[in-house]
Amino acid sequence: MSSATLHRLPLAGTLRLGRPSDIWFKPALSAVAAVAPPNLTLLALGRLDLAVYTMAGSLCALYGHHRPYAARARALAGVVLGMAGGLAVALAAASLTDDAVVLVTVGALLAAVQKTVCDATRTGPPGNVVLTFISSACLFVPQSLGQVPGHVGLALAAGAWAWLIAMAPGLLRPHGPERRATAQALNAAAAYADTRGTGEGHARVRAASAAAVHAARQSLPAAGARPDRTRRALERLLVRAEVAVAAPADTDPERLRAWARDLRGTGRVPRVESPRDAAGELLGVDTELASPRPPLRHRLAPLAPVAARTAIGCALAGYASLALGVGRPYWALVTAASLYQANVTLTWSRGVQRVVGNLVGVLVFAAVAPLAHLHPAALVLCCLAFNFGAEALMGRNYWLGSMCVTPMALLVTEFARTQDPGRLITERVADTLVGALVGFAAAVAVTNRRAGDRIEHALTAVERAREQAARLLAEPHPAPRALETARRTLGAALVDLRATADAALGEWWQRALPEERVVLAEQSGHRTLAATVRRQGLAPLEQDTGRTTEDIRP
Repeated sequence: MSSATLHRLPLAGTLRLGRPSDIWFKPALSAVAAVAPPNLTLLALGRLDLAVYTMAGSLCALYGHHRPYAARARALAGVVLGMAGGLAVALAAASLTDDAVVLVTVGALLAAVQKTVCDATRTGPPGNVVLTFISSACLFVPQSLGQVPGHVGLALAAGAWAWLIAMAPGLLRPHGPERRATAQALNAAAAYADTRGTGEGHARVRAASAAAVHAARQSLPAAGARPDRTRRALERLLVRAEVAVAAPADTDPERLRAWARDLRGTGRVPRVESPRDAAGELLGVDTELASPRPPLRHRLAPLAPVAARTAIGCALAGYASLALGVGRPYWALVTAASLYQANVTLTWSRGVQRVVGNLVGVLVFAAVAPLAHLHPAALVLCCLAFNFGAEALMGRNYWLGSMCVTPMALLVTEFARTQDPGRLITERVADTLVGALVGFAAAVAVTNRRAGDRIEHALTAVERAREQAARLLAEPHPAPRALETARRTLGAALVDLRATADAALGEWWQRALPEERVVLAEQSGHRTLAATVRRQGLAPLEQDTGRTTEDIRP
């Protein structure tokens, strides 16, 4: 290994708008449906000061929209309990001390725990940011110990309502998430098939399509229960996507796109048969492939550097805010917590997006504040509108969503009492800049030395999976299920290798990474995948494949 490397910090493309998510309106509508009834009820009762507690539970409706409903039910229950736990700790700390330094320290430790657990359990967007926002804000809400159970109870009640809102679409479209995941896999595979496996940039497209197929593959067992006719049809379509990734030259991309279009809406899932009727065999391996996930402690260990970054960055941001005399240090803490991504380069990009979004957001707040101050009902309605806008726009770029999150957060602070907009804007800008600068400095200072080790582990996993597939290919009559298991194991290992390499390549002060070895492992792994696909009869053998024993040799 050679010396450490230093990466350039990108600006180009950081603020570029992407395409909206296929389901951008679902989390947006869910957020409004979950937040509106509790807030309007409190408005009618004249107790908007309690809205911060009900919003803690209501915002849980933002999670899990990419998951099948069986998995979503479990994940959302965990989010609600995690939100209530963080809220309870924050409220208890607020009731026991008013020392701002102690409260910032508690908030930083909570943020680190929330970040680590969300990453380890792959909670998905919006990740730890919403949890940290609620718990950090509540650290500075005047509180007595006797009030804590009632306030946590309000959050749990609103969380139960949010759970029902998030699960309700399953009554009309029970296979919606699996259908979307399969459609995305088909479209991604079609994009790779367009390259015919050659040309500049084909490796990047291949990695993206393999990741989409792997995500769809994971979603089918996560749907729970025994596969029904719909899920079996989706499985057959997914096999076609897998074949396209392994053998793009043998695939008709337009046919894949047509199947993807048919999966939109509630129409019948296209019925396709795999070559040589192999799909019947493939459907029997789901149980065999559903190996238990590693224990939580094993998934937490690689995240120790991220946890340290979050704790140190959030604490220092909060202390710096206190030193500047800002009245709400939790804003700086939350800004720092929102930055931390898989590596320093991505953390920088998120920091730029956060600062831009917040600065634009305070201008939006300045324009809307006079309207919101006309009546408490106007305040609630403005918050609901920004809630919808944040979720509708977040998928296009983080800064665009933050443009709505910022005025919403400022308006929430006025639920208890009307405040001076000028002071709110000044403090928010100061905390945003402090949190972003200090948080990024902590990301640079706390290096992730384990990133290189994770690449070595991922490379070893790919090499072992490839050797197993090659041994089976060398047999005259390998067992179909063993060959299918080997193929999918190798495919999953290749996806993990690419994700691990991408994360490590954006890390600062990292020892030189084995980039050439990664490329060679990916190339040989995908050649073996192609050979496996053809051996299974899932893709036609070419007249002259050009393959030699090198393609399948360990």
